Amino acid sequence: MLRIHFTADDYARTTLAAGPDPMWEMLLSLHMLQVDDGPLEYGGWRQRMRRRLPRETVGPLAVLAPPVGYSPDFLTPPSRPGEFDGVVDQLLAVPRQQLQTDLSMLTPRNSAVTWVRQLSEARPESLQRLGHAIRVYHRSALAPYWPSLKSAVQADNRHRMDQLTTGGIAAVLEGIHPQAKWRDNVLEIGAFSDNDLHLNGRGLQLQPSYFCWQKPTKLADYELPPVLVFPIKTASGLLHGERASDHTQARLAALVGKTRATVLGLTVDGTTTTQLAAACNITLATASHQTAVLREAGLIESHRRGKSVVHLATRLGHALLEGTSPGTRDTEVHESRLPHPGPYHGP
Repeated sequence: MLRIHFTADDYARTTLAAGPDPMWEMLLSLHMLQVDDGPLEYGGWRQRMRRRLPRETVGPLAVLAPPVGYSPDFLTPPSRPGEFDGVVDQLLAVPRQQLQTDLSMLTPRNSAVTWVRQLSEARPESLQRLGHAIRVYHRSALAPYWPSLKSAVQADNRHRMDQLTTGGIAAVLEGIHPQAKWRDNVLEIGAFSDNDLHLNGRGLQLQPSYFCWQKPTKLADYELPPVLVFPIKTASGLLHGERASDHTQARLAALVGKTRATVLGLTVDGTTTTQLAAACNITLATASHQTAVLREAGLIESHRRGKSVVHLATRLGHALLEGTSPGTRDTEVHESRLPHPGPYHGP
């Protein structure tokens, strides 16, 4: 069990990331590419990537990112939305000592690979090869799907904010995993091996992830800025950017009607009845009727937020929009600073 110890300063510095982190999604998608877990959520994407990605791209990265066991911390430096190129440059500028330390923690079989040994020496040609592989992988495996992936993660963020509204920060922290419990200023997560992480005033970055599968993950080095990466609540099949617009909407419109298809498409990112009426050029009564039909069919869910009702596509709704099978999973928004879960209310 992992025990994360919070102080008063940690409560004030705990944040929920605004969206997906490109380097964590790269690392965790590499894990998923090498296994067959989550066939409904990841199966279509995985089959396409196994056919299309060149071996010279995946091979070097797979050595660094085995699906089981340790993956080097330097692969996931802190980043902000829209900073992919900058964060890759940051990754490639990692100090030689950290390279050596991180790579020495790989399995003996992986650390013995010739190019890994050369990388641990920070040889320029090895770093260039790593940077090229990361950029090719991102361009092929993530960038075309990023709008769909980002939408799913941001929808999960809205769910977390609803938890915050109704149950406080303790509900958010416990909601990241079925085995997460909040006890006496300590977050306990049974999905980890036995260890203690003392935040010591640094706070905790909560990072939702599309490709995180079943249980949270974290950095191995407790001296690095603390981050806890956790699975989003619902991960439907990823929609390729080229499939996400006219073709999909036309196909769906033939099935359920143009207005209803448009309404369903608008609920992917969450929308109110008033916004639906304006976007579709229909009356509020008609918009309410369309959402009632979609809700009755299990394609959307509706939640009251203040004076408005927000409609959000369900897993089944995503599947209909994307032409995929609905998966089952237990497990633009600004970065959210989370309040204290107990009586303390910040400095």
